Amino acid sequence: MNITVFDNLDKLYKKAADTFVELSEKSIREHHKFVVALSGGSSPKAVFKLLATEEYAQKIEWGKIYFFWVDERWVALDDEKSNFKMTSETLLDKVPVNKNQVFPMFKEGLEPGDYAKEYKKKIRNVLGNEGIFDFILLGMGDDGHTASLFPGQAVLDEKEKWVAAYYLESQEMFRITLTEPIINKAENILVIAFGESKKNALNQVLNGEYNPKLYPLQLINKKEGFQFFTDEKAMNG
Repeated sequence: MNITVFDNLDKLYKKAADTFVELSEKSIREHHKFVVALSGGSSPKAVFKLLATEEYAQKIEWGKIYFFWVDERWVALDDEKSNFKMTSETLLDKVPVNKNQVFPMFKEGLEPGDYAKEYKKKIRNVLGNEGIFDFILLGMGDDGHTASLFPGQAVLDEKEKWVAAYYLESQEMFRITLTEPIINKAENILVIAFGESKKNALNQVLNGEYNPKLYPLQLINKKEGFQFFTDEKAMNG
């Protein structure tokens, strides 16, 4: 894991946006498309806003990017809690993406478990049987969760399914998420986690005993192509 500590968030966001541009260029050059899985939350939101600016948008071949999501609350696409809605408003509606290459993690009229199976098929249609994403963007919650891999949940033990759906009691809602096996196969993973509220979990994830049931981000242990962007408040308090 390559950890970079920034002294201010503007530098972190800029480096994340630069990373997106560089990886998109590399993937498109090598196999004519860039397949990504994006996260919700305030950290990605700031990066998406930057990517939508003229400075960055003109550098990216948007029509060759395929957009999937890392996880989602099982809510309608226009719900304020929807990661898709946030990404659309900050990025996808502002750049010339191919709408046929955007795959929201929700479908009206289906049960979450059924759509998890369908979502795997969508991934396989784009990536083949190996399911190797070019880039996955992750965050980390104050409790050490990433994607919808929350502490103590059975989904943490998943080794076969690429996509899982389950009811999260603490939030009284269904969540749908990519699982550890497919996340760790990605060519490139970037985790963004910053701020003093992340300090304890980040210290446990990076330096504590291996206990992914308590700190699920520890499951993401890919050795190559794994970057972690954080700040001094999260690292040092």
